[in-house]
Amino acid sequence: MGNIQLSPEELEAMMDRAAKRGAHAALKELGLHDDNAPQDIDELRGLLSSWRETRKAVWSTIVKITTTAILIFITGAVWMSFKDKVGQ
Repeated sequence: MGNIQLSPEELEAMMDRAAKRGAHAALKELGLHDDNAPQDIDELRGLLSSWRETRKAVWSTIVKITTTAILIFITGAVWMSFKDKVGQ
């Protein structure tokens, strides 16, 4: 093999072309190579945002229900204790 000498600019241009080809191949493999790709990505971002909001709402609801259940239990225990003392 012969010695191939590339200038830094030629090497950078070659790497840029290779990176672009790789990016185009990856997007094509994902189905994001057509004119609708920006809209598809926006929709995916919207779905991801909705999922995150839903997950936060679910956890918030779980915490509220658990807190309410604990407070109801404590209230019931106090009421039962108070009822026993008043009944004596």
